[in-house]
Amino acid sequence: MKRASVRGRVAIVTGASSGIGRETALALASAGARVALAARGEAMLGEVAGAVRARGSEALVVPTDVARRTDVDELVARTMARWGQVDVLVANAGSYVRSSIPDLTVGAVERSMAVNFYGALFAVLAVQPHMLERGRGHIVLVSSFDAKKGLPLDAPYVAAKSALAGYGEVLRQELRPHGISVTTVFPGRVDTPLIETIDVPWISSKIPPSAVARAILAALRRSPPEVIIPVQARLLDLIDVVSPRLGDWFVRVFALEGREGEGEPA
Repeated sequence: MKRASVRGRVAIVTGASSGIGRETALALASAGARVALAARGEAMLGEVAGAVRARGSEALVVPTDVARRTDVDELVARTMARWGQVDVLVANAGSYVRSSIPDLTVGAVERSMAVNFYGALFAVLAVQPHMLERGRGHIVLVSSFDAKKGLPLDAPYVAAKSALAGYGEVLRQELRPHGISVTTVFPGRVDTPLIETIDVPWISSKIPPSAVARAILAALRRSPPEVIIPVQARLLDLIDVVSPRLGDWFVRVFALEGREGEGEPA
């Protein structure tokens, strides 16, 4: 897939009913890919499927709870039955679970892990045999910049997205000799329903999900190991690598964790 067109490819996108997943599905369709759409909301998936078809591409709607491995296996099985191949997996489904450290419970971490880590793991395990058999494919894991620099109040989310990032590191190295690319995407704050009630400071303004979708499409063509977006996130990552203490200072001074408010339109 390196530097290749996605035209004619078959892509599975989880969390495709809204936000990053929806925009990624539409970007893939515009580029000529056939798209299997997975999320829990069948009605919203139907709307996305209509938009995919309006772009001249094919869509398959598969209502899926990624926290249920049987659902994910069915998603891949139906995609294979329809098109006979899976070229791209965009494991994007997410759940934003917050908790302060004093109030943190095992249950909160388990809820976050169920979607943010195991949901992606189940998808990878389901598509991996097909990609290995064909000797090609591209897996995109949508993590979060929280996995690069954990923010206060986000412990359950950070734990799950960090686990996904670490898994992606190993996955990328082990699958590369088999012709399979793995890219992990680390978006900063994105204007999606997940964080619509969180007000954030200007320095970490929410970027549109279409910006992340464009970055994912570019990654499918170029196969970078990681994508960090936007530029402010890349800068904070560099600062934190040099000095985690200085990174902590930036988080504290700019209150990057945000605060609960009325939110912005998703």
